[in-house]
Amino acid sequence: QVQLVESGGGSVQAGESLRLACEASGVTFSRCAMAWVRQAPGNEREFVAAISWDGHTTYYGDSVKGRFTISRDNAKDTVYLQMSTLKPEDTGVYYCASKLGLVHHVVREYKYWGQGTQVTVSS
Repeated sequence: QVQLVESGGGSVQAGESLRLACEASGVTFSRCAMAWVRQAPGNEREFVAAISWDGHTTYYGDSVKGRFTISRDNAKDTVYLQMSTLKPEDTGVYYCASKLGLVHHVVREYKYWGQGTQVTVSS
C-alpha cells in the first residue's frame, strides 16, 4: 500500500521560509516522479512543482518560480519543497503526489496522494 506522509507545514510571516518533506513507503520511490500540489480554500488544486525520478528534470508553477525549489533524496524515499520569500497567496494545504514513469506538470496525472500539510502565510 502506497503511503505519502507530508511534514513541515506551519504558520509564518510573509517573506519567511519553510521546508516541506514527504516520505514515501510501499512503492519503489526511485521509479516515481514526485510532485507538490496545493489547494487554497474555495480553489481547485494548483500545480506547484514536480521532479523526475532521478532529480534531473524539474517543473514549477509560474507563481512559485524563483522562490520554491523541489528536490529529492532517493536514499531516504523523501521529496522536499524549499519555500522562500513566502507570500500570503501561498497559503493552502500542500499535498505530495507520485506517479510511476515520466515527470509531468498536470495534476491529474498523479496517482497517489498524501493527506496534506497546512501552510499559512500572514502579511
